[in-house]
Formats: sequence, C-alpha cells, structure tokens
Amino acid sequence: MPFRAFQARLERFTRPLRRALQYARYDWTREMPKWKRVITWVGILMQGYAVYCIFTRSLVWPVMWPHGMLLYASVWLIYLIGSWLMNGMLTSEFFRKTQLEADQIAARQIQQTLQPEKLDRLPGYELETFYKPFREVSGDYFDVIELAGSRTLFALADVSGKGMPAALLAANIQALVRSSASFEADPLMLAQRINRHLSRYSPSDRFATAVFIVLSRDSGELTYVNAGHNAPILVGSGPTIELEATGMPLGLFREAAYKARTALLSPGGVLLVFTDGLTDSISGENPEARLRNALADRSGRTMSILKSLINPEFNEDDVSILLVKRHEDGVSGGNS
Repeated sequence: MPFRAFQARLERFTRPLRRALQYARYDWTREMPKWKRVITWVGILMQGYAVYCIFTRSLVWPVMWPHGMLLYASVWLIYLIGSWLMNGMLTSEFFRKTQLEADQIAARQIQQTLQPEKLDRLPGYELETFYKPFREVSGDYFDVIELAGSRTLFALADVSGKGMPAALLAANIQALVRSSASFEADPLMLAQRINRHLSRYSPSDRFATAVFIVLSRDSGELTYVNAGHNAPILVGSGPTIELEATGMPLGLFREAAYKARTALLSPGGVLLVFTDGLTDSISGENPEARLRNALADRSGRTMSILKSLINPEFNEDDVSILLVKRHEDGVSGGNS
C-alpha cells in the first residue's frame, strides 16, 4: 500500500478519537457572547455547589445549617435555578446555531445560482464542468462568458480558506468578473483590476488564485493570465503544455505585476482548468501525471475519468473542473 494512502486511512481511522480528545479540552462556552457565557457558568457552578451541599449536609461548611427538610429543599432549589440558567443559555445558543445553519443552506442555494447552470453552445467546441463543494458553501468560482468577436472568457478562481468568508469573497470575484468582462475583455486588465479591488477591500489574510483565459474560437488561440493558480493543462497535437503562473495570487499586493501569454488549442485538443481540490484528492505520488493520462483518452469519457480519480479519503477541499475540447472538424458539439 502506498505510504500516502496508508497515512490517509490511518488519519481517517483516528480522526474521531482525536476530535473527542480535542473537544474534551475545549471550552464550549467560548463562542457565546460574554454575558451568556457568565450566566452559563453561574448556572454550572450553582449545580456543583448544590451537589457539594448534599454531601456535606450544610450550605456553609462546617456549620450544619439548615437542618432536615429545609436543607434538602434549599439544595434542590439552588440546583434547579442553576439548571434553568444553564439550559436557558444553551437553548438560546442552540437556536442561534440553527439559524446560522439555515443561513448557510440559503447561502449555498444562492451561490449555486452564481455558477453557470447551463453553458451556451460554442461552435466547434465542447464544454464540460464539474463542481463539488466541500462544505455547504464553497470558495471556488468558475464562469464562462461570451464576448464579442467570436471570443469566450473562461474564469476560474479559488479563494483561500473555507466556509462563509471564502464564499463571500468568491461571490465578490464573480460580480467583478461579470461587471468587467463587458468592457475589459483582456485577461491582463481583468486580473489587474480585480487584484486592486481585493487588495483594497478584502482582509489582509484573504486572497485568491485565479486563471483568466480568452479563447478566440476561430483560430483556437488562448490568451491567458494565471494569478498563482494551478497550471491548466493543454493537450494538443504537440507536447503537453502547462499554462504556468504569470503573476502572484490576487489580493496580496495592490501593485502586483501580471503578464499575459498565449497558447494554441489545436483541433482535437483539450484544455483542463481546475482547482487544487482536484489534485489534492487524487491518490499517488504524481496526480498531475494522472490528469495528463486522463486527457490523453480519446473515448469521449474524459470527464468521467477525471471524476473517478477523486478519492473520498483525500477529498478535503472544494473541487471545480472546466474541460474544453476543440473538435477536429470544427463541427459544433453539445455542452454539459
């Protein structure tokens, strides 16, 4: 068994135990507002004090006071008040968490509408996409936008982090791409504008890797900017080409420099654009090589092969795949 697969299985087997030990030391009141946290701990301490009084048979040790039924009635009242205080705060926190989960479900539904549900047909090309968020909401974004002059913009971004903050920033990038593509169809200008916006308006610890590719459909020429993203793979009649980074991730430095480069998607060629959730979820020592082997397949099952490479044991991130195939005869094909 490869070491990486053994390590993943061992981690998956021991994860419940490690989480139990982690939660055993975790103060579950830490996420509460301060006043709720204080009241909760007052309730817990009151219950503990009531148990202490039962064992010592005294409200104030070592004085044996009060006596008989009055002692037990007093202890029971103290315990009940403590229990009510604690349960009241926990119930309030439960409803708050439930509302957050409902908000996350609504956010996922909204985010799904931001991703292109149905792609327009491109004469002479075939598009396939795959999108699998790791949590309720995703920090991945991809888009296909029709431009003037028989051109198409492919945009794909991966925001650092997970959960709601990453999803909000991904939605921000989607809005920027959509609003800019109509008058800044050049990938270089697009990357520079989005980088300046994110550097100014996003937190300093948030950034995004991204790829912007403009396809001239008549010639198959690709003009691209890779902002620190996983290199898209281009397979054609010649050697396999990787569209390496031409600049740093978006949002790190306001005046970051980017370069636009060109490549050719020849007839019969395939372009694969993806997020690192794909390569991270592939077992083996060289996941990029397995991607290249999948792209070399000519049975028409390339996307199915790519999805079959995703190993649930390694999948701990969002996965987005955009696959562009150019037909050898230039005849229009279907999209999915």
